[in-house]
Amino acid sequence: MTDRAIPTTTQRKAPGNSRADLGLIALFCLIWSSAFAAAKFALPDCPPLLLLASRFLAAGAILLGLAALAGRLEWPDRRAIWSWAVLGALNSALYLGLSYAGMRTVSSAFTAVLISANPLLTALVASPVLGERLSPLKLGGLLLGMIGVAIVLRSRLAGGAEDWHGTLLVLGGLVALVAGTILFKKLKPDGDLWTGTAIQSLSAGILLLPVALATESIADIRMTPALIGGWSYLVIAASIGGYLLWFRLLQTKTATEASTLHFLMPPLGLAFGWLLFREPVGLIDCLGIVPIAIGIAMVTRG
Repeated sequence: MTDRAIPTTTQRKAPGNSRADLGLIALFCLIWSSAFAAAKFALPDCPPLLLLASRFLAAGAILLGLAALAGRLEWPDRRAIWSWAVLGALNSALYLGLSYAGMRTVSSAFTAVLISANPLLTALVASPVLGERLSPLKLGGLLLGMIGVAIVLRSRLAGGAEDWHGTLLVLGGLVALVAGTILFKKLKPDGDLWTGTAIQSLSAGILLLPVALATESIADIRMTPALIGGWSYLVIAASIGGYLLWFRLLQTKTATEASTLHFLMPPLGLAFGWLLFREPVGLIDCLGIVPIAIGIAMVTRG
C-alpha cells in the first residue's frame, strides 16, 4: 500500500462509490460487534488464549492460501513485514488477548461498550501524531458519542453487574487497539492488503501460542458444537473479513473517522447480547444510542 494508492478523504466520491462504502461500513460494524458474542459462545469450552492463538494461525494460513489462489500473494519488503507484525501484536494479540481474558468475567455487550471508547482516544492521539484536524464540530461529535457510551456504561455497571478486574483487562485491550490504529496510519505498510492481513494474523498467533501453552491447558478444550461454530465464525468472519474491512476503511478514511464507527458497537453489541444470551437491556441502554448516532454523524460529516 503506497501513499499514491491511498485516496484522500477530501476527494469527491461518486454516488455509487459512496453506496459501496456505506455497505462496507455496515458489514464491518455487524461483523466486529457480533464477534464478541461468537467468542462468548466458544469461551466456555476453550481457554481464551488458546482460542485466540488457533484462530489467528488458522486465519493467517487461510488468507495466504486465498491470496495465492487469487494471484495476490506479494511478499512485502522487510520493513513492511515488521510493520505488519507490530500491527498484529497490537491489533490482535494484545487487543483481543486482554479483551478475551476480561470477557470471562464481564458480559459480551459490556466488552463491546468499553471498546467503543476507541474513537475519542484515537482522535486525541491522531491530532498531534498524525496531524489530523480536530474541528470543533468533530470534537463535539466525539464528546456526544462518549456521552452515549457513558450512559450505557453507567447502566451496566450499576449494581455491580460487571467485574472490575475484567473491566481493567478490557481497557488494556482498548489502549492496544488505539495504538494499532495510529501506527497503521503512521507506518503505511506496503504490500497487498490480503498478504499484509495474513502476516499480522500469523504474527499475533505466533506471539500468543507460547503464552497460551504456558498458562492454559489443552485438556480444558471440549469440542462442542458451540466451540466449533464460534471458532469458525471468528476465523472466517472476524479475523479474515473483519480485519480486511477494517484496514480497507483505514486506507480510505482518517483514523478519527474510521474509529468513530466503534461508537456503533454498543447498540449492536447490546442487541447481539440480548438476542443470543438474553443479557438484559434496559431503557437507559437504549437512550444512550441517540447521542451515539448524532455524534457519528457530526464526525463523519464534519
